[in-house]
Amino acid sequence: MTDAIPVFDGHNDLPWTARTERGYSVEGIDDTRLTVHTDIPKLRAGGVAAQFWSAYVHTDLSGPGVVTATLEQIDFIHRMAARYPEAFRIAATADAARAAIADGRIASMIGVEGGHQIDDSLAVLRSYARLGARYLTLTWNAHTSWADTAALPPEHGGLTGFGREVVAEMNRIGMLVDLAHVSTDTARDALDASTLPVIVSHSGAAALNPHPRNQPDDVIARVAAGGGVYMVAFVPSFLTVERYEWVLAGEDGPAPVVTIADVADHVDHVREVAGIDAVGLGADYDGTDAMPEGLGSVADYPALFDELRRRGWSDAELVKLGSGNVLRVIDASDGAYRAFLAEGAA
Repeated sequence: MTDAIPVFDGHNDLPWTARTERGYSVEGIDDTRLTVHTDIPKLRAGGVAAQFWSAYVHTDLSGPGVVTATLEQIDFIHRMAARYPEAFRIAATADAARAAIADGRIASMIGVEGGHQIDDSLAVLRSYARLGARYLTLTWNAHTSWADTAALPPEHGGLTGFGREVVAEMNRIGMLVDLAHVSTDTARDALDASTLPVIVSHSGAAALNPHPRNQPDDVIARVAAGGGVYMVAFVPSFLTVERYEWVLAGEDGPAPVVTIADVADHVDHVREVAGIDAVGLGADYDGTDAMPEGLGSVADYPALFDELRRRGWSDAELVKLGSGNVLRVIDASDGAYRAFLAEGAA
């Protein structure tokens, strides 16, 4: 294996793991004995050059409490970078990410994983952006008052009028619209509404497995047509029908094996539908308890690249998959983000 391909992963839930298992301590993230999926040695071994850290809060929290918890998540990411300056650097733009990578640091961006976390307030949305959050996932696994999730029967039929206002404000302030977790109708509505490229930070292809978290080919193609990036997750139940059916049946008996080849199948499918410039990786490490065989931690991205090489991918194509495509999409929103920050400085 080689670690030559730089990775800019779309979604990692280490901040939530730190909340639930570490009391938000930033100590020990440099010690691979104290972590499961993610730590500094594993990130280095996996060639991770940049990461969208998820500022995720469960939908059990609501109202002011969900805002407080989101701020705690964002604070953890900033404290982690401050504690390990030789490893991490906060980067709020694509140029800042490239500079951090050139200096040997893991460029650390922030994504907020759930529209419920803005508590129906555009002011809260803007406040997260000022703190460096560059994407908002429109829903998590519950409906908001303005958007449908993929995890439940529809309530709104997609985006409401306020949901379109949220998308418009995200475009205005340069915050990426993330369509992971949303219903297909919400995704289509958001694609209609957005004037800037969108991302799908961690999902799969419904054509290979009809899991609700996977989008159909028309959505994948439209993400690409708008200049966006569709980032493939490594979550086993997203990848194979057998594993998804096992989950639906109550996880009785041995889990069907999911492998690196199954991830590569989804990557290949997104490339076939969307093109080489619209596919990326958003593994969801520390956001799920199981990973495919051979992809047990962030150290293992090179194994996926080796599998794709065997399928005919060139290193130039792997660089686009690993980091180039998502950096291009961030670039497209950076002008709006800088203009938004300048409003407050005027």
